[in-house]
Amino acid sequence: MDVSNILASHAAKFQSVTVEKETPLDVDTGLLTVTDLTPIDEDSYKSNLEEYLQMTARDGIQALVAALYGLPTQPSPDGPLAQLPAPTTQLPRAKPLPKPKPPTKWERFAAAKGIQKRVREKKVWDEERQEWVNRWGKDGKNKEKEEQWIHEVKADAPVDHDPVKAARDARTSRVAKNERQRLQNNARAQTAAGDREERKKDIERTLATTRISTASMGRFDNKLDGEKKLRGVKRKFEAAETSVEREKQASLAVLSKLDGDVKRARKEKGAGDDVLNVRKAIRNVSKGRGGVALAREANRKGAKSKRGGKR
Repeated sequence: MDVSNILASHAAKFQSVTVEKETPLDVDTGLLTVTDLTPIDEDSYKSNLEEYLQMTARDGIQALVAALYGLPTQPSPDGPLAQLPAPTTQLPRAKPLPKPKPPTKWERFAAAKGIQKRVREKKVWDEERQEWVNRWGKDGKNKEKEEQWIHEVKADAPVDHDPVKAARDARTSRVAKNERQRLQNNARAQTAAGDREERKKDIERTLATTRISTASMGRFDNKLDGEKKLRGVKRKFEAAETSVEREKQASLAVLSKLDGDVKRARKEKGAGDDVLNVRKAIRNVSKGRGGVALAREANRKGAKSKRGGKR
């Protein structure tokens, strides 16, 4: 019995597990993503959009599943688990890179003295217990003096001296000191950057002022190592030949500025439309006697001139 036709018709119902495209798919199993760089077929896209999107998604999922089945696996109660490799696609950061923290007071001192940083182990060997114990925390080595059953007391110790309480107070004081130093380092780090930039600008302003305080405006002064050149204001000159329209605009701008200055002077003096201060002029002409005295003197002079004319 020949069943090849039946198998062929049955296989035609299902698509091949191998995805072949003009542009190979970019599969990143670390991020479980597939990037299809094949150009869009406009005819298929416009004729049946839903079917085109389903076919594209199916090809991507098939390629991703095939890549996952090629990864090494390890057994687990829920079945074999694939070990994902490191991602190959570089994604942009959601936030900018953190700024480097300024060194603490101890770090600056260690760098100046050449002290190498040594990481202390979290576990220490206890000779009495013959086992490794925590250096800090619960059942820590730092609480050994508090928990021991016998204590050595000095001969001149007071009667009410409690060695357990003294050891506990010493430990808590060390913790409080470390916390205080941590807060001081944080406060110093927050203000160091701003204060440093402000001091730098202040020094540059002072240096620039002192350089031009001499008679030669600093031209013959000795230069310091690494001293920056002062940046002056670059003068700009108008072109000797300009268009008529541009010259007209420049003239109008000058006239507008003059008109604005006159209006501003009138407004400041409060003399209305007359720029001349009449009261001040009358006081100067009358030598401080006022306008009434000046009018009487003018009338007197007019009367004298009339009498002289009649004679």
